[in-house]
Amino acid sequence: MPQSPDADMSDHGRRLHVFDMDGTLLRGAATIELARHFGKPTVGHDIESRWLAGSISDREFWETLLDICAEATEADLDAAFEGSCWMTGTVDVLTDIRARGEIAIVITQSPAFFVRRLQRWGAHETYGSDVEVGRPLPDAATLSPEAKVKITQDALARHGLTAQACVAYGDSSSDLDLFTWLPHAVGVNPSPAIARLASASYVGTDLREAYSIGRGLLSPTGVGRT
Repeated sequence: MPQSPDADMSDHGRRLHVFDMDGTLLRGAATIELARHFGKPTVGHDIESRWLAGSISDREFWETLLDICAEATEADLDAAFEGSCWMTGTVDVLTDIRARGEIAIVITQSPAFFVRRLQRWGAHETYGSDVEVGRPLPDAATLSPEAKVKITQDALARHGLTAQACVAYGDSSSDLDLFTWLPHAVGVNPSPAIARLASASYVGTDLREAYSIGRGLLSPTGVGRT
């Protein structure tokens, strides 16, 4: 679900940057980071690997994660977020996008309660799976790959931009639909399928380098770096 910050968006800018989170802004997965912070890393790794293998239902996955976080306060969740293994330069990139009057949104299958904290670092909008600590888990909570395309299309329409003024950054299967649709996309430590669809790719741990590639794709010459 979208999380709307209080920032003034009167200057919409001329570019939209769409980021995945897990594996793109975050070097691992939010589930694993949360489980590690709350002392249950083995459980986190287990459900993450089973979800990727398709051997656990979405409901069982989210119920297990919510059980891990059941006693967490907002301060606890803040600490888990702050202590996670982020790509170097994540704050710098989001800050630069804002300084240019452009727009940064983050769309992820990870929980909304985790991704919305990126607004504190400069993201204008965040979208995640409809999962909240202390609230009953709804049916169909998981944000779908198709939803990433719809959310991006809606954001472009709201800000009066075309797909040519947008660049996406992602790494894995949940980004395939978006990478297929958008003309500009940067694979960040990409899976083979994403690398084939990406306009350019970056392998490393510094988001500023991937962002530089994305800016190159949006330049008049459309030149990025692989």
